[in-house]
Amino acid sequence: MTNKYYPTIGLEIHAELKTQTKMFCGCKNDPDEEKPNVNICPVCMAHPGALPVINKKAIENVIKVGLAVNGEIADFTEFDRKNYFYPDIPKGYQISQYKYPIVSGGSLAGFDITRVHLEEDTANNKHREGDTSTSLSAGFSLIDFNRAGVPLMELVTEATTFQNPDDTAKGATKFAKEFQLILWYLGVSEANMEKGEMRVEANISISTDPKKLGTKVEVKNLNSFKSVEKAILYELNRMTELLEEGKGSEIVQETRGWDEGKQKTFSQRKKEGSADYRYFPDPDLPKLKLQDKETGFDLEKMKKELPELPQAKRMRYKKDFGIKDEDIETFINEPELASWFEMIVEKLDRKDMIKIASNYITSDYIGIRKNFPNIIKPMPARFAQLITMVFENKISSRVAKDILAVIVVNDKSPLEIAKEEGLLQTSDTGALKQIAQKMINANPKVVADYKGGKEQALMSLVGQIMKETKGSANPAVTKQILIDLLK
Repeated sequence: MTNKYYPTIGLEIHAELKTQTKMFCGCKNDPDEEKPNVNICPVCMAHPGALPVINKKAIENVIKVGLAVNGEIADFTEFDRKNYFYPDIPKGYQISQYKYPIVSGGSLAGFDITRVHLEEDTANNKHREGDTSTSLSAGFSLIDFNRAGVPLMELVTEATTFQNPDDTAKGATKFAKEFQLILWYLGVSEANMEKGEMRVEANISISTDPKKLGTKVEVKNLNSFKSVEKAILYELNRMTELLEEGKGSEIVQETRGWDEGKQKTFSQRKKEGSADYRYFPDPDLPKLKLQDKETGFDLEKMKKELPELPQAKRMRYKKDFGIKDEDIETFINEPELASWFEMIVEKLDRKDMIKIASNYITSDYIGIRKNFPNIIKPMPARFAQLITMVFENKISSRVAKDILAVIVVNDKSPLEIAKEEGLLQTSDTGALKQIAQKMINANPKVVADYKGGKEQALMSLVGQIMKETKGSANPAVTKQILIDLLK
């Protein structure tokens, strides 16, 4: 895409909230339920005469999100009926919010937020292929209503203009990832995209005028961060090609889907406007005053009780620990790993040691965990002892990795292991000289290469001595002994 086009993106993110019951009834909110149509009742199945009751915990969760993104919490809010007909909406309307959302404004990861509101989720459509051996040869669909009525939070961002498609796609993905982290840290949603607990929709347009928006296309139900990035890039490139070919009129306001197999978007339906949904306040639900401390929520108290959020943690880790940005992101994305790391930090005296600990966790520990998922986290004192031994040159880096591989299975003292296995680093020049001379005698070609100017040959001898001593030889002392012997 050339600079004459300005891509604009706005995001809508739906996240199922973690509550014990559904939004307007007492049915269990269980995203892991495998048996269809068991968590249902007359309310979420829209039986005549059934009346909804508001889930206060769901509202509290949305307020927490609003406070976390520095949004304005409404004093007054209400629920509306969003009318449309689709098989997964048993009532013929969805209870949502239109004019009075719970949260207005706020910002996160480079995007301004328009609103955060609360609604009920739809049922799940299960599409089946046809079976020529039965009367159902044309294929069919089934509906699982377990999800119908689950509390669903929707966040809508302002349209944001970027310089190019890559920045647009990466910016949108960064926002979605950061929002997922916020949900995790607040404990309000599992936000598992593979399970559909968090879904991203992108409103995409391009324009030749940075002050005007182009025709908006919405790509719905993107269920992975890779899909978010790829779908946005594909759609921007599709629009650009149409404009370049003089076919700008073919860019119409519509809803499109993302085909993961074909790696392309496809048209689903023409985009509805708000008027098509015929919103009106739900007459079965009361109006709410959220900032009344007696009947609503104590916002000051809730704000004080917010946990440390990802961006604040990033800044603290950088300032207090001085570790690499990549390491920080690893800890940000794994709060449990971060808690363990901080317990280790409490037992270390110097920032240099903290950096070593961070490196061993994010590279060596995680590397072992990839191959052996059931390993344990050693006691913080044990891991701190291992790091201290490395820092004080009591063991080599190679030995430290070997000991780590032991203590993630059997939480023993690293010092005891090093003593039992004879792994403590030695600088005994007498013993090392004997081993060095033995290696020199056994490797005449390597010695000849070194004397011929190949410096790397010396490191080959150092490596052999390290192997002979099970890594206990001090590499610096060993190298100097070899240099002296080979003069």
